[in-house]
Parts: sequence; C-alpha cells; structure tokens
Amino acid sequence: MQEFINLERISAKQRESSDRIGDFKEIYELLGKEDATTQASRCVQCGDPYCHNKCPLHNYIPYWLKSTANMDLKLSFALSNESNPFPEITGRICPQERLCEGDCTLNDGHGAITIGNIETYISEQGFKKGLKPSFPGITTKKRVAVVGSGPAGIAVATYLLRSGIKVDMYEQDSRAGGLLTYGIPGFKLDKNIVQRRVNWLIEAGMSLHVNTCVGKDISFDEILSQHDAVFVGIGAENSRKAKISNENAKNVFMAIDYLKNTQKKIFGESFDKKYELKNQKVVVVGGGDTAMDCVRTALRQGAKEVTCLYRRDKHNMPGSKKEFKNARDEGVKFIYNASPKEIVVNNDNKAIGITMQKTILGEIDSSGRSSVEIIKGSDFKVDTNVIIFALGFIPTVPDFLASNGIEINKWGEIEVGNDYQTSKLGVYAGGDCKRGSDLVVTAANEGKEAAKYIIKSLLV
Repeated sequence: MQEFINLERISAKQRESSDRIGDFKEIYELLGKEDATTQASRCVQCGDPYCHNKCPLHNYIPYWLKSTANMDLKLSFALSNESNPFPEITGRICPQERLCEGDCTLNDGHGAITIGNIETYISEQGFKKGLKPSFPGITTKKRVAVVGSGPAGIAVATYLLRSGIKVDMYEQDSRAGGLLTYGIPGFKLDKNIVQRRVNWLIEAGMSLHVNTCVGKDISFDEILSQHDAVFVGIGAENSRKAKISNENAKNVFMAIDYLKNTQKKIFGESFDKKYELKNQKVVVVGGGDTAMDCVRTALRQGAKEVTCLYRRDKHNMPGSKKEFKNARDEGVKFIYNASPKEIVVNNDNKAIGITMQKTILGEIDSSGRSSVEIIKGSDFKVDTNVIIFALGFIPTVPDFLASNGIEINKWGEIEVGNDYQTSKLGVYAGGDCKRGSDLVVTAANEGKEAAKYIIKSLLV
C-alpha cells in the first residue's frame, strides 16, 4: 500500500466523444486487473478514513482497496456488498468527486484514489468469476411490502431479504428500478445492470408486482392487511417549474417526462413521439446532473444544436464535474449567468424562443451558495424549437397518504421519526419521497437504515 509516491492516479478510459454520441451505451471502460490493483495500492490506509466517513453508506472503502491491492477478489467482493445494496451501480453513477474521492487524503496534490472505478471493477470482475450476493432464503413468517422499486426500495428489500423476511415489491411501471431504470440514461448506467440486481432479489425470494399502481390497481388498505410492515419509497417525480409565462407551451418539456419517454422508446415500450428531438434546436434550463442527462440525451437523439442555460456561473454548477465535462466534450453549448424570464411562442402556442435575463452573484444565502441577482434591462432571447426544464423534483403525494393518516410536510415530503416510521404505525418511508430529490446513494442509505428498524420491530 501507499504506492501513491510511485504511481500517478489514473481513471477508467472513455470512448471517444465522436463515437459515443451515436448510441446510448456506457461511455466508460472497466479497469483491467493490473490497473485496479495498482491504483488500489496507492491508498494511504488512513487511521480515520475520510472516504469512509463522507460516503452516505459508510462503505468499507480502505478495506476493499487493501484486499484489491492484495488481489483477494473474494474478500473485496464480500466487503463491497456488505455495506452497499448495489456497489456496481454506485461505482458508476455516484459523484465521487463530491463524496469519497473528494475527501481522499491524497487530494492535496497526489490525486485521489479512483474509488468509483475500483468499486465497479470489484463487482464486475466478481460477477465474471461467478460471485453473487448472498441471501439465506426466506426463513421467517414475516412479510413486508415495499411500495416503489427505486434505489430506496431496492436497498430496503436487499437487507430485509438478508434477514430472511419475505418481500413483496410494487412498481407502477413495467420494469423495476425507478429512476435507475427510467431516469438515468443508459450511457451512464446500462439497464441490464439494474435488471441483474433485481433478478437476484427475486431469486432470493422477493415477489415483484409491476404495472401495479398502489391506490389504483391495488388499495393501500389491502397491502396493509396482508403484510407485517410497509415501506414507502415512491421517489420524487414531480418536476419543479420555472413559473414563467407560456411554460405550458406545446414543445416545453419537463426533464423526467423527456428522459422517461426516451428510455421507453429504447425498451420498445409505448412512448410519446413528441419527445423525439432529431434535427431540433434544443435548450435545457438547469445546471445539475439531470440537466446534463437531458443535453447528452438530446445529442444522441440527433438534435441539431443543444444549449444549456444556467443562472449561476460554471464554478457554481451543482452537478457532477465529470458529467459537465462529458457534456461539454460531446458538443453541448453553455450560457452562464442567465435566468429564464418568459417563453416566446407563436400563434400555435409553440415555443420559438426563451427570453433570459443576465445575472450576477450576490451574498451567500441560507443554502450556503451565492444568491442570484437579476441585472435590470439585460434581457436577451435564445431561439429554440424545444425547451426542457431541469430544475429539480418534488415528491409525489398519492391520495393513500392522507387517507391513511400519513403526515407530510409543507414540501410534500413524508414525515418520519428517527426510526423511519411514519405517523402510521408499521408504515415506514425513505428516499426522495421523505427528504426530497437527492443522490441515489443517499436514498440507498435510507432504505438500508429503514430496513434495520423494520427488522428490529419484527424479529427482535
């Protein structure tokens, strides 16, 4: 270990931008055995590992880095899967530069350990060698319903099944995975990887009910009557709007609707053809990872020109730096310090442009970021055929919450106690529907933590 003195940091290779924008395949290659082991050997093995502490799942990062450097794949695989319900997914999509790698001791000039790339290598190499997550089978008479099959739902199901508890998972779409399947594009996360993990849960004893909307296809009361506990992990799929004139014009889209319909087309499922953007001039408003997903998807659809408009400067963009770089390398144009004022429409109520206002950054606000101030008289117009808003998401609030006395706060987030239990006894919640739109790894951790309390209430 501690080979950082002799070895430079390297990351997984990328496909050339000119090649990768022609399809939705993943853009990163997997590390080879030699690169994975030598990069892992760079780890300092800190006594108080910042990478472990910064990870929402508190993954055993230094331990599986050491076992990878020692070429003990079986131990690395076991350690990686112990604390993480799907390390092969977080290794691909986590913003490591803001989490584990961002707090690596070697960031002082040597270059952080390539934790995400090594995490992915451990899983994929393990799968190749026949290793699989271990489950005991259903060993208890307890039964738990999981409403929603996204990151939080998969996580809670994983740890319940590890305790021998039967799980019934209910998903309103035709495939499990939530945003992992329908929200995150394939060039970041191959959908076969998500399905593989879901299949293992089914093999472990989980019953998956797709095309089943709770409150419509099956009542929440029926679910309650058939299970010892219920976990609600329905995500946050309602898009935030800009609240400007003409935002309901025909060719103005919300990010989640656009991404979901694009993925449905790839799956061969029924989709709305208005979301096909070939030869269109596209504008995406927003600066986070979802905005980057949208601009990069539009390029792969054959859009003529794609521009991202963001109200702060480049250095204040909230998304992953690597996703911004990937978008820029693929040909996306960026206009900074620009805030939307109104959408310009023609007589058919179709957007033909968007009026923006120039901004400057002011004092630090309550969120810890610089406030945005509009420059008076600075209006300018950006011509476009299609506008996509990627301004974040708020939780979905189905009717069954109120009818069952499940309390929500003023933002529509489900209120829970320290044990993740809602105001209704035996009903738990976690993930984006509980805390608002956040990272996949954060939702996974909440599902993991909720499972601990459910297990304690049912088995202890």
